[in-house]
Amino acid sequence: MSRGLHLDTYLLAFDTGAGALQDRTRAGYLVRAAALAELAHRGAVEEDGAGRVRVVSGAATADPVLDELLAELGGAARSWKVWIRRGRDVTLEAVEERLAVLGVVTVADRDPYGPVVPHRPVTMVDPREALDLQVRVAELVRGATPVTRAPFADAVLAALAAHGHLRLVLSRDDRRAHADRISALTHRLADQAPGLAKAVGGLNLTMIAAQGGLGGG
Repeated sequence: MSRGLHLDTYLLAFDTGAGALQDRTRAGYLVRAAALAELAHRGAVEEDGAGRVRVVSGAATADPVLDELLAELGGAARSWKVWIRRGRDVTLEAVEERLAVLGVVTVADRDPYGPVVPHRPVTMVDPREALDLQVRVAELVRGATPVTRAPFADAVLAALAAHGHLRLVLSRDDRRAHADRISALTHRLADQAPGLAKAVGGLNLTMIAAQGGLGGG
C-alpha cells in the first residue's frame, strides 16, 4: 500500500547500490511533483480555469509534508510547473525527515564541529523496500496489464520515473520502446489535473532549463 506518492517517489529515486539518491536535484523536482499529485488525488487542491493551482480544502492531512505544502499553495495562485520548481529542496528534506520518523530511513545527525555539508547522509533501513518498488514500477511500464487496471499511485510513479529520467528504474531504451504506454499512464494523472500531467510530461526539459543540464539520460 502506498504511504503517499511523495514518500514513495523518494524510494523510487534512491539508488540502493550507491546508498544515496540517483540525483538529489532531480529527486527534488520529482518529490515536489509527487506531493502535488498526492494533494490533487486527495481532493485538497484542484486546477482552476486558468491552469493555476487552487486549494479546495486546507484541512490537516496527517502528513506534515503535505500540510506544509498546502499552506504554501494557499498563499498565491500559480501554475503546477511553478509550484514544482519552488521550494523543492525544502520539500525533499521534509520527506527525508518524515521517512525517518516512519522508520524507513535514518538521517545522520549534523556534526557541529565538522565541515558544513549541503545535506545529511541518508541510509535506507531496508533497501528491499526501494528495490521492490522500483521493480514494480518498471514492470508496469514494460508489462501488458491494462493501464486502467493499474493503481493510480503506481501509474503516477511510472510517469514520474519515465519523464523524470530515473535511469535506475527505466532505461532510455525502455522509455522509447514503451512511449505509448508511458503516455497512457501519464493520462491517468490528467484525469484529475490536466495541467499537472502536462508539467510532469515536461519534467526533464524543466530540469534541464532550470539547472543548465542534468545527468540521467
